[in-house]
Amino acid sequence: MSVTVLLFASYADALGGPSVSVDIPAEATVADVLAAIGQRPGAELLPALPLVAVNQRFASSSTRISSGDEIALIPPVAGG
Repeated sequence: MSVTVLLFASYADALGGPSVSVDIPAEATVADVLAAIGQRPGAELLPALPLVAVNQRFASSSTRISSGDEIALIPPVAGG
């Protein structure tokens, strides 16, 4: 299945746009999505375990992905 991953700030800069489409197997997890993104040019600039949200909720690497899920990589932010 193909899913779209939303990217923000430095992650969008590193991977060249506000989103990327990745192919993952059925029954995939967040870890599978991160592995697919890790194969793209610019991915070496991302941390090994970025913060991920699935359907606007923080997710662990073992969270299952379904077709149509909204997946986002959340970059670190600083407050003031």
